[in-house]
Amino acid sequence: MVELPHSFIFDIRPIPPFDFELTVRKPAGWSLFTPFEVYEEGTMWTATDLEGVLAGLKLVSEGTVERPGVGVELFLEESPGPDRLLNMKRMLAHDLGADYDLAAFYHFGKKDPILRHAVEDLKGMHSTSQSTIFPDALLSILLQMTNIKRSSQMMDCLLSRYGELAKFDGKQVFGWPRPERVARLEAAQMAAECKFGYRAKRIANLARRFAREGFPSFEELEKLGAEEAKRLLLELPGIGDYSADIINPHGGFPIDTWSADVFGQLFFGERAKEGKKGIDRIKKEGLRRWGKWSWLAFFYVVQDLGNLSRRLDMDLRLV
Repeated sequence: MVELPHSFIFDIRPIPPFDFELTVRKPAGWSLFTPFEVYEEGTMWTATDLEGVLAGLKLVSEGTVERPGVGVELFLEESPGPDRLLNMKRMLAHDLGADYDLAAFYHFGKKDPILRHAVEDLKGMHSTSQSTIFPDALLSILLQMTNIKRSSQMMDCLLSRYGELAKFDGKQVFGWPRPERVARLEAAQMAAECKFGYRAKRIANLARRFAREGFPSFEELEKLGAEEAKRLLLELPGIGDYSADIINPHGGFPIDTWSADVFGQLFFGERAKEGKKGIDRIKKEGLRRWGKWSWLAFFYVVQDLGNLSRRLDMDLRLV
């Protein structure tokens, strides 16, 4: 357990529209930073990596969707210098998607027969990220070749056994493990303790790659071209085309066996045909239809499956 006794209070003013609850608690159950975060009536306690250190966060909704504000209390083990604290504040705003203007995407989405429903249902939901991509890379491996329930079980085991437990503001929240810790573990040990199967070796190799050589941050990948960022991601152990499209800050259209059924129905009125050809057909259509907005379109559709099922009279399920 890591005690975080130093706290710093500040505000973030997101670009509207910004819906706090939709952004920090995605309708499809996606976590903001960690599945162990706590949410109570417009306040979230969570933990993440900022500037290479464990940070506890208390986030409070202030304002409205059109005039948004987020009150932040940042908890750290040690007090940082003023320049480092300023950069932490900037990084957190970026991780919350507060500096992203959704106007152009909404203008595009309102003209699309599928997206127009999702952008109406989820107005103000921003895509979020973590400064280091190690958690996303771990999650992408845990999502491979299984269902959401099984992935969640493996993720909970990974964090509770190997993650960092942050203690702050009367709360205890598990954050994602650091690559240095996971790199010291044997794949067989993780497979036995968390039932990762073949994924254990991929997780061990991924952690050793990060611990040995490091890797660009999310923001550093943003500054690269989309193809270069994806090339670097594909060099990571256990990361394939689907996982790279999910992690890549430039976006893509991440279709695999599970999401293919949903988008097969949306695009062609039928569930995806089995095999790579069926997935490739759906991916090609998504990129053709939504172009540079493909990732945000994927993100909004996946978060709005319940509403879209009713609006379009379809049974759209990812699990």
